[in-house]
Amino acid sequence: MARHLITSALPYINGIKHLGNMVGSMLPADVYARYLRQRGHDVLYICATDEHGTPAELAAKEQGLPVDEFCAQAHDAQKAVYDGFALAFDYFGRSSSPENREITQHFARKLNENGFIEERAIRQVYSPTDGRFLPDRYVEGTCPHCGYDKARGDQCENCTRVLDPTDLINPRSAISGSTDLEVRETKHLFLLQSKLENEVREWVARHDKDWPQLASSIAHKWLTEGLHDRAITRDLDWGVPVPADTWPELAAEGKVFYVWFDAPIEYIGATKEWADQDPENRDWKSWWYEADDVRYTEFMAKDNVPFHTVMFPATELGIREPWKMVDYVKAFNWLTYYGGKFSTSQKRGVFTDQALDILPADYWRYFLIANAPESDDSSFTWEHFTATVNKDLADTLGNFVNRVLSFSKKRFGDEVPAGGEAGEAENRLGEEIARLLAEYEEHMEALQFRKAAAALRALWSAGNSYLEEKAPWLQIKTDKDAAALTLRTAMNLIHLYAVVSEPLIPATSAAMRQAFSLQQDTAVWVTPDEAKSLTAVPAGTPFTVPPVLFAKLTDEDLAAYKERFGGEGA
Repeated sequence: MARHLITSALPYINGIKHLGNMVGSMLPADVYARYLRQRGHDVLYICATDEHGTPAELAAKEQGLPVDEFCAQAHDAQKAVYDGFALAFDYFGRSSSPENREITQHFARKLNENGFIEERAIRQVYSPTDGRFLPDRYVEGTCPHCGYDKARGDQCENCTRVLDPTDLINPRSAISGSTDLEVRETKHLFLLQSKLENEVREWVARHDKDWPQLASSIAHKWLTEGLHDRAITRDLDWGVPVPADTWPELAAEGKVFYVWFDAPIEYIGATKEWADQDPENRDWKSWWYEADDVRYTEFMAKDNVPFHTVMFPATELGIREPWKMVDYVKAFNWLTYYGGKFSTSQKRGVFTDQALDILPADYWRYFLIANAPESDDSSFTWEHFTATVNKDLADTLGNFVNRVLSFSKKRFGDEVPAGGEAGEAENRLGEEIARLLAEYEEHMEALQFRKAAAALRALWSAGNSYLEEKAPWLQIKTDKDAAALTLRTAMNLIHLYAVVSEPLIPATSAAMRQAFSLQQDTAVWVTPDEAKSLTAVPAGTPFTVPPVLFAKLTDEDLAAYKERFGGEGA
């Protein structure tokens, strides 16, 4: 089978991420990785915390911690949340690792050897109050494009335009708040993207037919505006140091690489971290270097797309070495909170740790994938969340499982009943399940997550329709064997649901599967042809009734959520 390399946008280190971050990168990547593993592919899903740059230093300063200690604690806190969401990373690394430092410095040296890095004297914001140069996010002010008054010196959070600190109107120091700022001359390294523009343009054009329109259109927008040479070093205490063997003067001044230069390289660095844990059995380079047999898929929200479709490809092309470049970029729009932006910095919306405090992960995993912002921005509201949980999870799936197992236990005992041979209704059901399963597979292969969730929901609904048609609670009164057949067929549907629902709701899938004491339950996936027969759970198999899979959310729950987090107009 194919080898699949999967990465999702690196979550930044300064704080727990919100639901928009989760659905825009890590969760769909996990769903896809789980699906591919079940289909027998060799999968490596890599992610990491993005730990360099000014926000890390500022957050550490705010907490009164050394930046390395702050990052170590924040990494562990984020990893605990992702474990809670059952994100099955093969490795979750750190961009501050020695491996990332080594590879980033190698990339920089090769770019320099190939004539794509230039040392330039530039004029940069300096704060006499703070006694230091202020790189990008250490400067805040008003965006010249949209007027947002909390824009940062590298990018406006409101309109997403990339900025330089000197672009800001009414700039101020993010450290002290001082507006007593000067512009002084200093030296930095520049990546000569302008010399690589045509190569990047040709590379992007080769993917036009494959990539989603969102990813392709953003890449072309940047290319249409033209690639400008970009400073790739900063005056910071925390980051990948400029190597002294190549740039001794800048190294002596303590320059480090810009976070957006080293962060994408951390995908490779994290893979090496993974391999270094078991070097005898793991070959990190086979996934990244001359890796023609690897299909590489990236997951990210639209604000990250330019860096991964234009800037990092320019870096890889300029190295002139056969490093693996992305094959498919799955880009997402934004999940909003009642129409307004989720915001880590402004603490608006539901954050992932808060979500897990309220309800188990599968509630969130299903809702987010079923409403993934693929074609447009989508809005999170507590009303929509409650309705989806109650209709899809509690009623359609959970109630089906509970009704079937509880009724069978009451009337036939603790083993799957036998009943007669499958009849016309069972044959029709098998055909319908096979059709819907093929549709589900098609959407998963195409990375169409909302459609995949809809197909999965249709699979669950088919079981309910069959149960209503056969009505075993009526059959039992006149034909016990017919009722037994219906229940045995429905139990086989539960087992099928357990297998194929695992990418979206892994904990619930495990609970459904564990309800049956099968001696050899080796099913990794169920093909459409196998689904037609519905015979994986034979008569006589012991079973138990699991606890309620999904609790229905009440009006009181809804009111409590809105009181805690805000609702309309939040």
